[in-house]
Amino acid sequence: MAVMKFLLPLGYALTVAAHGRISQVVVKGVAYPGYDSPSFAYNPNPPNVFGWTIKQTDLGFVAPSSFGSPDIICHRDAKPAQSHVEVAAGDVLSLQWTPWPVSHKGPVLDYLANCNGPCEKVDKTTLKFFKIDGAGLLKQNPQTFADDVLIANNNSWQVQIPKSLAPGNYVLRHEIIALHSAGQPDGAQSYPQCFNLKITGSGTLNPAGVKGTELYKSTDPGILSNIYVPTLDYVIPGPAVIPGVPATIDQKIVKATATSTATPYGGSDSAPSPRPAPTDNLSTPAGGSDSVPTTGPAPIENLSTPVGAPKPKPTKHRKRPSKRPVAPTPTSRTPCASGKKPHGDKPKGKGKNGQVQRWGQCGGKNWNGPTTCVAGSTCKELNPWYSQCL
Repeated sequence: MAVMKFLLPLGYALTVAAHGRISQVVVKGVAYPGYDSPSFAYNPNPPNVFGWTIKQTDLGFVAPSSFGSPDIICHRDAKPAQSHVEVAAGDVLSLQWTPWPVSHKGPVLDYLANCNGPCEKVDKTTLKFFKIDGAGLLKQNPQTFADDVLIANNNSWQVQIPKSLAPGNYVLRHEIIALHSAGQPDGAQSYPQCFNLKITGSGTLNPAGVKGTELYKSTDPGILSNIYVPTLDYVIPGPAVIPGVPATIDQKIVKATATSTATPYGGSDSAPSPRPAPTDNLSTPAGGSDSVPTTGPAPIENLSTPVGAPKPKPTKHRKRPSKRPVAPTPTSRTPCASGKKPHGDKPKGKGKNGQVQRWGQCGGKNWNGPTTCVAGSTCKELNPWYSQCL
């Protein structure tokens, strides 16, 4: 049994959103913006960032039926970023998400793949990924997944570049897999995000990897999984974390003290002088309106089964403090968009005469809202807690 320590801020606000993306990555206090898929797609001259270009203006997901396609590698129709950020082996990167919905419980995973040349020109289908970080179900009661820790830490996740990794150009693949509808076939939702890194150091570690299209199968127990059973035996999907590195590091809020830009392809890696970040910045997404905790973090210990192991054993718990913040239990399941059903501009509220618009919730346990869908849609039960107008 492995012990992982996380920091949960006291009284953190609950924010509900349908989807998400990484707005920035903080390296040694310097924040670098990510790819803003909703707005950059309509900008004829978008900023040159180190996050891969993706066509997900709806902030949607990749469904298990597409896990064998290139879309699962770095998201839908992803293309290599034309910039990179230089980091050192052993550096800790803080990946800042836009507000992640509490209903979208699931694992948080990180991979690297050696580009064997400039990542800006790499063929993504040739990349072979090895896992450097992975956390899934952390506690049974209250049910706590890795994404709950991410939410509690201002929607951010910290990952460490392996200290002994050989220098080179790598793609970092960060991913959350939402499991709120994973009890049915094709119900899991993958949200991969990729970034170009130039990693420096003197290490020699060169792990073998797996092509992105071979990371998961739609029937893997960590993909097709009903998380609403009383005792969940959850298996983290994908390959195991490579030997010699921690499955996760301690999670905490990282404050950005400056901002900077990525190095364009062919440019000098002497980065421009960082600009001071706003004094109240707590890694809030650039341009976002995320609520930031007003109180400092309080320590909490989460006990988990060995993260990344093929088959976790039942979790054992230490005696818990009498007063300790815990991740909340969601009261609703929020629908999201996939590549097949984008709905970034679809209404979610009530239609005429109190009817539910397409894609809205129309039933489920403890649901007290309307149950009749607008014409052309049918209320379909996705799981006992969530029915949706489809």
